[in-house]
Order: sequence, then C-alpha cells, then structure tokens
Amino acid sequence: MYSRRTAFDLDLNPLTRRIEQLRAQGRDPVDLTESNPTRAGLPYPEHEIVQALGSGEALRYRPVPFGLAEARGAVCEYYGERGVAVEPDEIILTASTSEAYTHLFKLLADPGDTVLVPSPTYPLFQYLAHLESVRAIPFPFHYLDRWTCDLDELNDLSRRHKPKAILLVHPNNPTGSFVRFDEWRAIARAAEEAGAAVICDEVFVDYPLVDEPLFDPACWTNPSVPIFLLNGLSKTLLLPQFKLSWIVARGPIERLREARSRLEMICDLYLSVNGPVQSTLRRLLPMRRSLQEPVRLRLRSNLDRLRLLATRSTVRVLEVEGGWYAVLRLPSVRSDEEWALFLLDEAGVLVHPGHLFDFARPGHLVISLLTRNERFEAGVRRLIEVVDSG
Repeated sequence: MYSRRTAFDLDLNPLTRRIEQLRAQGRDPVDLTESNPTRAGLPYPEHEIVQALGSGEALRYRPVPFGLAEARGAVCEYYGERGVAVEPDEIILTASTSEAYTHLFKLLADPGDTVLVPSPTYPLFQYLAHLESVRAIPFPFHYLDRWTCDLDELNDLSRRHKPKAILLVHPNNPTGSFVRFDEWRAIARAAEEAGAAVICDEVFVDYPLVDEPLFDPACWTNPSVPIFLLNGLSKTLLLPQFKLSWIVARGPIERLREARSRLEMICDLYLSVNGPVQSTLRRLLPMRRSLQEPVRLRLRSNLDRLRLLATRSTVRVLEVEGGWYAVLRLPSVRSDEEWALFLLDEAGVLVHPGHLFDFARPGHLVISLLTRNERFEAGVRRLIEVVDSG
C-alpha cells in the first residue's frame, strides 16, 4: 500500500533503547551530544527578537516563490560582510536546508540518478536522496594530520557514475574540515567533466575554530559549473524554529537562467517559507553578531579543555577546523557502538557512535562542543577516566 521510499527501519537502535531504560530508572546521563542551541543555555536578546516579530508586516501574506525582496536583500548584506558579493536575484529562500536539498535534487536528478556525498558526514543526505529516488554514493575523506578529500577516488566515482551533483559541507559535520582551494578546484573539474552541479552546505561557516583563513570566498565567484550554496537561520541566528534558509545560485549564465526558471516553479508549488520571519529578516540578521560570539567562545573553550584533558590519555582528539563538533578516536578494542554503550553504562555519558556518520574505521565517537562548559568538562573527564581504565 505504501511506497518503498518510506519503508524506513524504525526499530530503536541499542543505544537509544539503553538511554530510554536509564531515563525510566531516573538516571540522566551527561549529554555530550547536545546540538540544539535553544537548549544550550545561550543568551538570547529575547526582547529585541519579539519586538522585531511584532511588526505589522508579519500579518501580511505575500506569496513570492523565491521569497520577499527585502529578505533576499538582507541575505545579500550578510554575504557582503563575509566578502562575497551576492545579488538578490541569486537568492532563493526555503524553509530549511533539508528543503533546499530536496528542491535541488528535484531540479537536477531524475529517479535513479546519482549524487556524490562526502564521507564521513551527517547521515541526512542518504535519507533525503532516498525520498527523492536518487542514489547517494559516498566519496571519502581520509584523516592524516587533517581531513582531506580522496580526489583520485572522487574522480573515479565521478567518471563511473556521472553524478548530477557533488555535495560538499564546508566546514563538514562532524569532522569540522573546511574545503581547501586545491580541493575545490579539483572538485569543480570533476563536476564539469560529469556535467554535474556542486551543492555546498555552509551552515557552520560562521564558526571557525582556527585563526588562519582556510578558504578564499572568491572561489564562489564566476564558477565554471552551477554551484548552490546553502545556509540559514538555524545556525546563523541560532533559531532553528524560525524555519528560514536559503540557496545562493551561481554559475554559467545560460545554465543558471534555466535553473532559476525551474526552481521558481518548484518553490511556487510549495510556498513554504515562513512569512513573518521573512518580513523581519533585515532586523533579525544583524543580531547574529551578539548571538554568535558567545557560541564561538564556548566552542573554543570546550575544544581547548578537551585537548588538555586528553593530553596523556589513550583518547585522541582529531584535528577540527570549524563547526560545533569534535571527533574522538578511541582504542579499537571495541566498535564505536560498543564504546558508546560502554560509556553510557560505565561513565553515565552520552556520545554519538561514529558509524552514524559513516566513519570507515571503528572506534570513532562524536561529541558536541556546544554543550554547557561545566557539563562538557564533567562528561569528558568521566569519559577519559573510563576509557583509560579499560
């Protein structure tokens, strides 16, 4: 009766079952996976946000497929402050980056077509591609002193599968690696040879964890292939509930003209973007300066503390360049899921097992640097003590 696309495995995994058991017993583990900014004890200018939303403009319904002109102009100003000149006609507003991906999969791929996705990375892509009847094939990043793209494997996969799009996450979630200039040029060449577009997710770009610049934004200027940059208020303003994201569409003029026409039809069929937030975006976006600074301080503070605590431990902290997460490598005496269950039971600490993010090797765990400082340090101390004691 129902489609194969929605035949998900809905059984709880062992880690989720164990968490539910512990909470039913009144035991609340230290959660080192917290990534919801509205639950992370961050300061919000509540009065200013509510005041902005109280504008009478929020009561007017103005159905515009790509979003209100003044909202798209506000997004352009955001990019201008990052050193990237963007025009309002290049902006397409969506309700979320997930919706942006599904719009782009509809635009670029027919059922059965292929897109290439980085690995390891967030598992969302596999689900979104599956729902659009598109095959998501991973291309690997390897860790030496930092995460780097396996360009030979990418080129081989691109030649064999002729993907409709190559996906990037910049910086990646959860590895925190930025796309370097030489990697971007090679990826753009692979996309050009395959006749593919590039989709680049930049939702964590405002949260670098290193001082030196890692990427020249001029790379997004006059690209040789269609490139679609994704971002939104979930991370930029720490307001995921406001449901507004965007696509920046760039590339060869003729190919972009047709892409825009097709995307306009797709967006017009949904008209899903939050109207009140659009009408007040020009007042909301400047608030990001005060909202983001406490986050950057917390991320760097937690990362510094993590590295210090792990100095003499068998727990290795992998290099991270940006974003909200850190990746730990533990001794390979257990699988990542076995480690996660062991730490939950023995240390009372909740972590993400690496297999959720498609890590190729066992023994990887992912933790959130967004966790409140005191809970983060307490959880990391417990984790390291239990790992080092066996």
